[in-house]
Amino acid sequence: MVKAGCVNGLKRPAEGAGGRPAPRKRRKAAGGGRGSAPEEKSSCLSAALFGEDCEISRDQLYELLKYAALGKCHNATQPSWCRIYRQSHLAGVVVIVLPEMSQLHFYKFYLQFKHLRRVFRHRFTLTPSANFLASLYGEGANLKPQNTAQGLTSTSSECISKGADSQCDPIIQKYGGKKRGLTSYILTLEEQKKNDYPTKGSPRCNGYVCTECNQQRTDSSPLFGLDCEMCLTAKGNEVTRVSLVDAQGQCLLNELVRPESTVVHYRTRFSGITREMLLPVKTRLSDIQTRLKKMLPRDAVLVGHSLNNDLQALEMIHPSVIDTSLLFARSEGRRFRLKFLAKAVLGKEIQCEQKLGHDPAEDARAALELAQFFIEQGPAKVAELNLEMLLTTEKLAEVSQKRAALQPQGYRGQQQLNEPPHLSKPCFVECLQVTGQKPLLLGRQELDSSGLCQSNLSTSNRQILQKALEDVPLSTFSIIQFSLGPENVSSHHLAELCEKVGSKLTDMMTIYAGPFEEGFCLKSVKKEFGRCGPIQSLTVVTETYQPYVCIQYEVLEAAQLAVESLNGAEVAGSCIKVQRPIAAATLDCDVLIQELELDVENEGVIYVAGLKKSLTEKDLQEEFSQLKDLETLFLPKDLQSGKHQNCCFLKFQTSQSAVDALEVINGWTMKGSRLRSRNALASGHLWRWIWQMNHSNGNQRRTISYKKMQQLSDSEQDLKKKVQKLDHHIKKLYRSLQNNTLCVVLFPGVNSTCGSQSGLGLMGIKDDGGRSAC
Repeated sequence: MVKAGCVNGLKRPAEGAGGRPAPRKRRKAAGGGRGSAPEEKSSCLSAALFGEDCEISRDQLYELLKYAALGKCHNATQPSWCRIYRQSHLAGVVVIVLPEMSQLHFYKFYLQFKHLRRVFRHRFTLTPSANFLASLYGEGANLKPQNTAQGLTSTSSECISKGADSQCDPIIQKYGGKKRGLTSYILTLEEQKKNDYPTKGSPRCNGYVCTECNQQRTDSSPLFGLDCEMCLTAKGNEVTRVSLVDAQGQCLLNELVRPESTVVHYRTRFSGITREMLLPVKTRLSDIQTRLKKMLPRDAVLVGHSLNNDLQALEMIHPSVIDTSLLFARSEGRRFRLKFLAKAVLGKEIQCEQKLGHDPAEDARAALELAQFFIEQGPAKVAELNLEMLLTTEKLAEVSQKRAALQPQGYRGQQQLNEPPHLSKPCFVECLQVTGQKPLLLGRQELDSSGLCQSNLSTSNRQILQKALEDVPLSTFSIIQFSLGPENVSSHHLAELCEKVGSKLTDMMTIYAGPFEEGFCLKSVKKEFGRCGPIQSLTVVTETYQPYVCIQYEVLEAAQLAVESLNGAEVAGSCIKVQRPIAAATLDCDVLIQELELDVENEGVIYVAGLKKSLTEKDLQEEFSQLKDLETLFLPKDLQSGKHQNCCFLKFQTSQSAVDALEVINGWTMKGSRLRSRNALASGHLWRWIWQMNHSNGNQRRTISYKKMQQLSDSEQDLKKKVQKLDHHIKKLYRSLQNNTLCVVLFPGVNSTCGSQSGLGLMGIKDDGGRSAC
């Protein structure tokens, strides 16, 4: 996709004493007179977030924040999914986190989030996380305080220093000291869900293949090591190499796989895959799935390091897994890298720099041997290795080597040390402190020089805001947490919220057309309304004096297009009216449609319907190539069948180009089919989410008593007021930020045994006008 987006701002503030940034000077109001100083170069943010490319993982988010905070001079690399130009000119990074809130909350209270939706141009779907704050800081973060008898915070590093107290070791705390059989280390279903493993019944795993290894596991069940290498394609991460080894370390499968979509990045440095290697390959993912099903015994236990990523890429579900990244437990949800464990536990060097990319067979064998060592030796013996201390020692040695190498060259050793390579990924606290910066965390937990203080549940959003207004200008990296309160994010409330949003979506994508004459041609009606977009269901209403037709669309734009273009038209021999159902949820429909059209993320995006399903993406690119400033084409696909719909979205570089394209496309005949078009309503990242909401909630509606409905209404009014206040707090904080500050607002999503809801991210670099505009 073509990247776009550029914003203005000022340089990072100069450092004061002790490496702490000096207080920032406020810039004069825009248009401050002729004698004002010339504007310095600004940073730019470019992100091709549209359609299927809008789902961002926690690692990708960490990648962005690390680069924004540290830059190239500290070995941070440009994010793979977006780009920051002139990073060194950034004034700072501010991350606003709304704990336990999801994409669901943003679109339920879309009208109340006035500031958020009008300011931030870039949005993305965020993979939900059970421990989001820790994952935001990255591996190694010590975010959750533990109370001692004196009420002080006891960090994991303190626990390490108590070498004699083996009971403090996370492995002993998790498994005890006695040896157990392998079945004791197989992840439970709850643990699999918590750690993003594909499981049966999960809506995200539709179409996944089950290994059918459903026999009862015993301590003598066979172990198999599995590892995959992936390349980045137009679809996302796709498998390009698969390795399977048995309990004796013999390689049973080591196969290259041709991905279904076009490869965007081979990631050769890590995957070892090149274009030349894949050219002669004919093996597809389905072939690998079939072979694995045949090779694995019915009681097989798969072993891997972060095996959830491999199974997700393989699109396979396996009930019994041992994950070595979780087996060798660390405190606060942190994980050891496979390379470190192989060296520290097995005495083996893997993933060597001399090799081009990782060897999946080598990684699979290492993970398998680690699991066998753990099972044979028992938790107590593993704890005696004192892995945390070994890792700390290794890091200190690396840092010392770096310092020794840099000092003769005149560098400031303590402030310009690069990140030690090939170690467990340091957290932001470590990365920033080694460069002399002090990160700021405000919210229910506060960060001081000794670590995180005890949570204070009585802290209000207003108090957090006041503290942020004082302290954020003094920090180059800040995380601010605001909260709606635990009573508003409970699983019960989430279920009600999900039902309400699903019901409203259904109502907004449903229209009634009629009246028709008796014996009218339903096929003609379906054909005419199908030209507006993909139809999910079509039923005849016979309770009325004359028949009507109820049509439920797959996308919001299709329903709106039908209302606008077919109301008053002659269809199937009758002059009909087209309208939405009149319900409480749709009373503000016109207001909502208008606000959606004005949404900054929909600027320059149009919806086109009436395409023939025989047309491919390549055909459409050729047909639309004559349109001026066309940037991106997104062809939605049915998530169950994988076939594309009869509509697409076109994104243009400017709003005016989109307006011009609308005039050209409406009435345009393509391959014998007449096209219809209008402005987009649903942002680019919403296609998959709306499809899932529509299909999971479709027509499942409950009958709610008047008393219950009144209680829900009162509760919702109270929640709307809280959301408006929250939006106002964020607006006030955002306006206080210096120009050229990268601001990221995160709805982390919900990932628990009670259910899962995707998160939402909004980002931009503040410009003179207070908006993250291009």
